Order: sequence, then C-alpha cells, then structure tokens
Amino acid sequence: MMTMATAMGISACGVSLQWTNPNSYSSGKGCKYAGQSVRALPIRTLTVGKKRLPGVQLLVDEYIAKLKSYCHVDDVQIRSNPKNARNVMAQVHDEDIAVINVITSNDWVVMLDERGLDLSSEQLAELLGDAGNTAASRLSFCIGGPYGHGQRVRKRANVSIKLSSMVLNHQIALVVLMEQIYRSWTILKGQKYHH
Repeated sequence: MMTMATAMGISACGVSLQWTNPNSYSSGKGCKYAGQSVRALPIRTLTVGKKRLPGVQLLVDEYIAKLKSYCHVDDVQIRSNPKNARNVMAQVHDEDIAVINVITSNDWVVMLDERGLDLSSEQLAELLGDAGNTAASRLSFCIGGPYGHGQRVRKRANVSIKLSSMVLNHQIALVVLMEQIYRSWTILKGQKYHH
C-alpha cells in the first residue's frame, strides 16, 4: 500500500517525484504543463500475463507507433506463473521477483492497482511531466498478474494508480494504459486529441 509520503514525492531508491496532490484538481482544471516543454522519459510497460490476443497486440503496437513522436516506449511481457507454482502465494512471489529483476534503481515506478489513486487524464499527464523533472532515467508502469502484485513491487513502487474502479484483465488494462499515456502526451503538447 502506498504511503502518503510516497504520494507527496518522497521515495526509496534515490529517485523522488515532487508531484501535486491528486486531490488538488477540480473538474475542468487543466494540467500545469500543457503546452510547455517537458523532458520525455522513456516509458516501459511491464505486464505479467499469458500470451496476448492478436487484437490486443495490434492496439498496443499502434499506440507505441503513435507515441514515437513524444517518447520511446518499450513493451515488456513477463510470463505469468514463471515456475508453474501450484500455490497462489508462490505464483505471486515468483512473478514479483521476475518484475523486480527488470526494474533498475533509476526507474520511476508506477504500479497499477485497484486500490491505487484514481487520476484524471490531466493528472496522469501531470505525473508524466513531473517525472521528467526527476533524476529518473525511465518511467516504468507495472501491470500485475491474475492475483495482483507481490510485496517487492508494492514496496518499490513510487506511486500506485488505478485505471478504473472496476477490475480489468491485464490485457485490457494495458490497452487502456497505452491510450491514456498517448492522451497524456497530447495534453502536455496542447494538441486537440483531448478536449
């Protein structure tokens, strides 16, 4: 579970993010970075799950292509239940280790979780803008497997957000995340995609 200190910008691993309190926005209030120059951190999505449906992969590839004009995006798939554990706790533990092994000390980690902060598109854009002002070398978004994230990822995450009040399948969550990252960049650039 994310602490208030983490939400306000105090983090482990030497990378901090001075991020506006997400509750400070009123509906209709825009992103503080809209139309300004923002340092574009490379983005990586880390998704735990089984092989993707072809349509899902097609959409992910389409958003990666659209995002090339804003930032570099890597899409990393991590196999669900990598050691074929029969016990759910062991499965989550093994997935947790697999995710932690690809996160570096300079990553700014956003964990997607049903109990995370509920952000608007403008707030996600501001998170991307604020992340560019840190010493982080990459922004990593983590989507957990069927039983969620393990304790290592939870402790390592700089912030936890949710995409919906409903629980989403990891493939659907990835598509929604990719669209929202693209939308965030159009907000940051002051473009017409978001209105």
